[in-house]
Amino acid sequence: MLTIFYILLLIDFGRCSDHQIFDTKNVAVGQNVTLNCSRDHRLLLTELFWIRLVSQSFPEVLGSTMSHDSSITQKTHHITTKQEPGTFVLHINRAQLSDTAVYYCIKESQLTMTFLKGTFLRVKGPDPGITGVTQDFLSNPVHPGDPVTLQCSVLSNSENRTCTEDDRVYWYRAKPDESHPSLIYSQGHNSYDCEWSPEAPSQQKCVYSFSRNVSLSDTGTYYCAVATCGEILFGNGTKLDIKVPVVHHWDLQKTNTVVFLLCVALSINLIVIAFLIYTIKEKNKTSAAASLQTNTETTREEQQIQQRDEDSLAYAAPTFTKRNTRKAERRNARATEKICIYSDVRAFECGKTDA
Repeated sequence: MLTIFYILLLIDFGRCSDHQIFDTKNVAVGQNVTLNCSRDHRLLLTELFWIRLVSQSFPEVLGSTMSHDSSITQKTHHITTKQEPGTFVLHINRAQLSDTAVYYCIKESQLTMTFLKGTFLRVKGPDPGITGVTQDFLSNPVHPGDPVTLQCSVLSNSENRTCTEDDRVYWYRAKPDESHPSLIYSQGHNSYDCEWSPEAPSQQKCVYSFSRNVSLSDTGTYYCAVATCGEILFGNGTKLDIKVPVVHHWDLQKTNTVVFLLCVALSINLIVIAFLIYTIKEKNKTSAAASLQTNTETTREEQQIQQRDEDSLAYAAPTFTKRNTRKAERRNARATEKICIYSDVRAFECGKTDA
C-alpha cells in the first residue's frame, strides 16, 4: 500500500476543490478520536486514502478504500479505517501522545490526486504546570578538587497543573568526546527546596541541587531534566570548565631564588664538613707525630740514663792469698791457687756530674 501511495505522489495533483477543509483538533490522552472524509459512492474509479504526516518522518498510509460502497475494514495498531454511509472514517482508539500529527484524506481519480481534508490533531497529556526550567551559571573559576554545586530551578503554576505526579530530576553530562550525554545522578522527590512567590500565590519555584568535588575528567556541560506527567523538560545547561592552576612569573622567579639559596647553603655545608674532616685528620696526624716524638725522646733519655749507669759501674778484682802456715799444714794440703772474687757495685750520685 505504501508503494502504491509513493507512485501516486508522482502523479499530478488536482486543483483544490470547493470542499477542501483543514482544521485543528485538540484531545486529551486516552480519548477516542474520529475523523470523517466525504465519499461519493457513485464514483467507480475513485479511491480514498487516509495518511498521517509526522515531523521528520515519511508519510504513513493508515488505510484506503474505493469510493463505492465496500465493507472492508483496515486496522493499524489502535487506528481503524472503514466506510460509513457517505464517509470514509478514521477512528483512533484511546489516543496517545505519539498520535499528534497532521492527518490528510486524499482522493485519487484518473491519475489525479486531490486533498479533501486535513486535520492537525494535537493530543495533550496531563499538564504539569511547569512554566520554565533554568540553570545557574558558574561565575568563579573551578580548579581540580574544588567543591561545586549545580542548581536547577523549576518554575510552575499550580493553577494550570492537572496531574498529581511528582517531579523527578535527572542530571546529565555532555562531553565533546562523547556522542551521547551520560546520566550521572538521579534526584529523589524530597531532595529539593520550594518557595512560593509572594506576588502570585500560584507561582512556585523549586531548586534542585547537585554537589560534588570535581576533577579534570568532570569537564563538560551539565543538564538537568525534569520528568513529570509523561513529559521531560530540559534545562539550559551549565558549562563546567576546570582549570589547572598556572604558576605566575613572579612565583616562578621566587621559586627559582629559593632553590638557588638552598643549593648555596648545601654547598657551604659540604665545604664546612670537608674542612672539618680535613682538620680532624691533620690534628690526628699531629697528635700521632707528637706522641711518637715523645716516645722517641723518652726512649733516648732512658738509653742515656742506662749509659750513665753503665759508666758508673766499677769493677774490682781483689786477690786473696792465704798466709803462711805451719809446715804440718803445708804437708797435708795441696798448694792452693789464687782465688778471684768479683763484685758488682753500682754507684748512684745525686746532683753530681761525671768527672
